[in-house]
Amino acid sequence: MGMTTPPRTLAEALRARDDESLAGLLRARPDLLSPVPNDITQLATRAGTRASVVRALEHLDRFALQTAEALAVAPDPAPYDTLLGLLTGDGRDDGELRGDAGAAIVDALPGALTTLREQALVWGEDERLHLVRTARELLAPSPQHPSPTGLGPTVSEATAGMSPGRLQEILTAAGLPATYDPVSAVSALSALFTDRVRMGELLDTAPVEALSVLDRLVWGPPYGEVTPNPTPPVKWLRDRGLLLPVSTRTVVLPREAALHLRAGRAHRVPEPLPPVVAAAAERDPQAVDSAAAGQAFLSVSTVEELLKSWNGGGPAILRAGGLSVRELKKTATVLDVSEPVAAFWIELAYAAGLLASDGETDERYAPTPAYDDWTELPAEDRWVRLATAWLAATRTPGLVGGQDAKGRALSTLGPGLDRSAAPEIRHRVLALLDALAPGTAPDPETLLARLRWERPLRGASTSAGDTTDLRSRIALWTLNECELLGITGRGALASQTRALLTAGPAAAAARLAPLIPEPLDHVLLQADLTAVAPGPLERPLADMLAALADIESKGGATVYRFTPGSVRRALDAGQSAADLHAFLAAHSRTPVPQPLSYLIDDVARRHGHLRIGAASSYVRCDDEAVLNEILADKRSATLRLRRLAPTALAAQIDPVSLLDGLRELGYAPAAESADGDVLITRAGARRTPPRSAPEPVPEGPPLPEPALLGAAVRAIRAGDTAATVVHKDTGPAAPGDALPRTTSAETLVTVQAAAMTGSAIWIGYVNAEGAASQRVIAPVRVEGGYVTAYDHTADEVRTYPLHRITGVAELADDQTA
Repeated sequence: MGMTTPPRTLAEALRARDDESLAGLLRARPDLLSPVPNDITQLATRAGTRASVVRALEHLDRFALQTAEALAVAPDPAPYDTLLGLLTGDGRDDGELRGDAGAAIVDALPGALTTLREQALVWGEDERLHLVRTARELLAPSPQHPSPTGLGPTVSEATAGMSPGRLQEILTAAGLPATYDPVSAVSALSALFTDRVRMGELLDTAPVEALSVLDRLVWGPPYGEVTPNPTPPVKWLRDRGLLLPVSTRTVVLPREAALHLRAGRAHRVPEPLPPVVAAAAERDPQAVDSAAAGQAFLSVSTVEELLKSWNGGGPAILRAGGLSVRELKKTATVLDVSEPVAAFWIELAYAAGLLASDGETDERYAPTPAYDDWTELPAEDRWVRLATAWLAATRTPGLVGGQDAKGRALSTLGPGLDRSAAPEIRHRVLALLDALAPGTAPDPETLLARLRWERPLRGASTSAGDTTDLRSRIALWTLNECELLGITGRGALASQTRALLTAGPAAAAARLAPLIPEPLDHVLLQADLTAVAPGPLERPLADMLAALADIESKGGATVYRFTPGSVRRALDAGQSAADLHAFLAAHSRTPVPQPLSYLIDDVARRHGHLRIGAASSYVRCDDEAVLNEILADKRSATLRLRRLAPTALAAQIDPVSLLDGLRELGYAPAAESADGDVLITRAGARRTPPRSAPEPVPEGPPLPEPALLGAAVRAIRAGDTAATVVHKDTGPAAPGDALPRTTSAETLVTVQAAAMTGSAIWIGYVNAEGAASQRVIAPVRVEGGYVTAYDHTADEVRTYPLHRITGVAELADDQTA
């Protein structure tokens, strides 16, 4: 669509866009689609609301934001050359950015303006650039919200409310002719501060100490405290208006004077170009892939070991949700890692849907049925599932141990760990790593600098005294988690990860498969009751060995130790001594040591000699001497046993506690059923009901699909056509005539135009009691369905709901309020 005249409002500027441009706006700011606007006017109104503008500003890079900040302190509207001068300087040798820096700004500014226009934060032609009013209010300087540029208010704003006599004193001290009109006095002072020659002559007469005061204020903050009797340098500045009073003890350097001292620049260091991510080390790409593959296999094994340890039912869930500190320490000991690393593995298993609450009254964590399906997959597919879940997860394990906004501790698997920006930061970190040459490890500081440049307003600190923004902390955690998970190897991005990011999970699994070591079908038995696994084991062998022996050490080779307790555990699972002998003989490359055979036979001979059942519980044994020995042992007093028969004892505790108690005394009892059969304890019997993986907490509305964008643009166009169609020519309106009715779209456009131009309009209004009236108002602000305006009829500022305005018309040139 073309335009023959410059747009007067944002709505008119949006109406002039083509469909592709409107779709681009809705894609960049998806919050504008919820719900779909009725017409262009409603779209423009929604794009100017505070929440939407804040969200849009947060997604700007540093130079686009600096461009918006410069427009916020420039006149409205601002020509392109004025904006360029605020970024590069006014041409003075001591302040203009020259050479590569100035050229970079000249080259980057059109792109920054394009970004701001596409996101409806700036509208108008280059000769009349308008920053959206809400953005100007957010970025312009004020005592409550200092400007990011470090500039203070204008002379006109700082002198509002100043007495005419004081203004005359300032003019006289500055060498300006006196005037009895406060408006012309303010204009004369502003003209002095913006005149390069006259301002230079004035500063040439300033004391050296006064110039030192200005140097401290020029780049912000522009406010300073003064005593009732200021020093001569401060008094000299205050008398000439270079420092204007804000309160009895506070003065401010006006914007015009600060810009002269800055040589016209709004920012001390404009940043038109993104920082380059530097290389910390160059490594062999094959070595990187191998290291990452080894860590990927270890990550799969660690998650499997974690969930195996919770097979029979994991730790209890705290009342407030999550895992207790004691249980986290216990899990860290089992995994032989630090507590923060243990929290990461637990959260990863939860994000992948392998771990959940069992939903029982005594709620505990346990593996889900999906865990059993996961264990049947090849190692490369298991890793891909973990990596994919990690990329999309919004839960942030690095926050564990900290506090929320209310001072409550953040626990593993507990509430308060979701950070909606985490997936975007992870993907951005990996994208920056992917842009480096294969085998290149990045310098973390330059990586963080790049992320801060891309989103300077994101990631505010979450705790008092924290000097590192949340976005940078998540990025550092991402780098550490990449190493733990095998996303990177020795700091560089692995080729299997590049395949995951570009070609998908199947390509990543295919790339990783040849790098993972083949599982072994044997171990090496030692005479000291240990077994050495020289590499990863096949699943049946690993499962059986985990039941028969305890893991003593991990690494390239895993060492298992056989103990009476571990052998008894295998017997409890239904194995016999003959089964264990056959298993070891079949899977050992070395002969079965005699001490190990004796250990198995000895434990098997005693296993099940005692039988535990439910009375509350009882002990049964054919050997009376064994029962006599138990009763005579003083350590059995806590079991509260009494003899029922020569071969049976009764206890007042439950069978499980009785089993554990007798095992601590050195016996090997077995549980039995009501029919007298031995109960076999099988690992992995406890599972939660089917559970889906937790849904990530989205950061704002989801990105709309192309089909939705097309439909939304067509609906907005159709609604705009219906709202702006002219039904009849009403002719010029005048006070005293019947005010014509206007549509809501026409009303909003006219009121917004009047607010932008500062002109008065004539409205018809129906109040809450139904009384109709006609008024002449000068709109000041239009937001949230209300117009705030100076009512010439009532001679006061009032706020009117837009839906109660029945008609609106512009005043003719010869009409007055």
